[in-house]
Amino acid sequence: MKPPRPPFPPSEPTVTGLDFARAVARLAEEMRAEDVVILDLRTMSSVADFFVIATATSDRQMRAIADHIEDYGRQVGQQPYGVSGYDSATWLLADYVDVVVHLFDPLRRRYYDLELLWGDAPRVNWRDPV
Repeated sequence: MKPPRPPFPPSEPTVTGLDFARAVARLAEEMRAEDVVILDLRTMSSVADFFVIATATSDRQMRAIADHIEDYGRQVGQQPYGVSGYDSATWLLADYVDVVVHLFDPLRRRYYDLELLWGDAPRVNWRDPV
């Protein structure tokens, strides 16, 4: 079970939308998530502006990535609207309203295949140019 967190301080986000999605993708990759992708849904859906999708190789890694993203979000004024799947750790979803983070184990990532489901969504280049 996820440990309780102190309430978020009320603040205006200092990072939103695309910048938050890119930062989340970088954090996931820094924590060794695999195949990190950002889908731009702004013209396709009112569900969210961006999906960040990544694969974790263990339940411990998945929870650590989600915790790290939540800590970063707190620093920049982004709080999750909801988190689902923290205990099962096969598909962890963290909804930051504009950005929805999907962390999968490899089997669920292949099964649900969000990139195919949202195949018309442009992929965002989130890596810094070399």
